[in-house]
This record gives sequence, C-alpha cells and structure tokens, in this order.
Amino acid sequence: MVISVASGKGGTGKTTVATNLAVALGPYVRLLDCDVEEPNAHLFLKPSIESVESLMTFVPAVSEEKCTYCRKCAEICRFKAIAVLGKTVITFPELCHSCYGCQEVCPEGAVYESSRKIGVVEKGRGLGDVEFVHGRLQVGEAMSPPLIKKVRSFEDHDGVTIIDAPPGTSCPVIAAVKGV
Repeated sequence: MVISVASGKGGTGKTTVATNLAVALGPYVRLLDCDVEEPNAHLFLKPSIESVESLMTFVPAVSEEKCTYCRKCAEICRFKAIAVLGKTVITFPELCHSCYGCQEVCPEGAVYESSRKIGVVEKGRGLGDVEFVHGRLQVGEAMSPPLIKKVRSFEDHDGVTIIDAPPGTSCPVIAAVKGV
C-alpha cells in the first residue's frame, strides 16, 4: 500500500502526519520524503544514513566537428535548451528536460550525451526502525521531478510506503502523487 500525504499549501503539517504515521505503523514501513527542495522528515525521524547516491541527468553536448548547423536540434526543443546561432551551438543545461529529442533528430550524430548532477538520494533507518529515503535537490536546480521519481523508485509495493509530498499543486506534487 502506498499512502501520499499532500496539501496545496506549505506548513499544514504534512511531514508531521507522514512521520507520525510511519512510526505508529512500525518497522516494516518505508517513508519517502519527496519534498526534495526542502526535505525535513529527517528532522523528525533522525535517520542513520546508510547510502548516498548522486542523480545525474542527460544534457546535450555538440561535436563542432560533426555539426552542420542544420538547426534540427534547436527546432525540436520545446524548452529552448539548445540554440544554433550561425556556426555556433549553445546549450542551456538548466533548461534541458532530458528528453533526448535533440540527439534523436541530429542527422550527423553531432549531439552526444553529457550529464549534470541534479541532486542526491539518501537512504537509511530512522526512529522506530522506519526505512527512510529522501532526495536533496542541488542548490539552484529547478528540475525536481526527476529526483522525486528516483525517490519514488524505492516504493515498497509489498509493504507500506508513506510519501511526504512537497507543498503546492505544480509539477513536483504531481510527480510525488501520480499513480498513488
């Protein structure tokens, strides 16, 4: 069973409810703190962190030797993360949504994979022997859904998973509650 604790506003007690529910249900519960911009469930559960994993995401890089400046990569990008100005290709990693579209449409194979770190996932055990997983988004990073999806990949569908969702009604919340 997966239970998501969500609200359209911050400061309403989501984390208090999620952490207390996890401790009350006991050691076979997994708590996922999906508020990756401001995770705070660790303040309540005081987990012993056992592992830390960096999350990298695709960003395009362009081989100037192979590129013919056809602009197909720039035309397919809905987020304007790649631009062709004359004989120069500029990428904007912070705008990239890692869809690989630019790489797929390049007829010359000039667009290749580079990466950037968007955050970390920390796992451990906390108060009441609750399994604990949370993500920490890199400072200045705007793309939280990929990190939330990584945290959610640790859901335990055979047991009980409690998700502490971020506040609001935008993309991060949707990533935290979708399919629950």
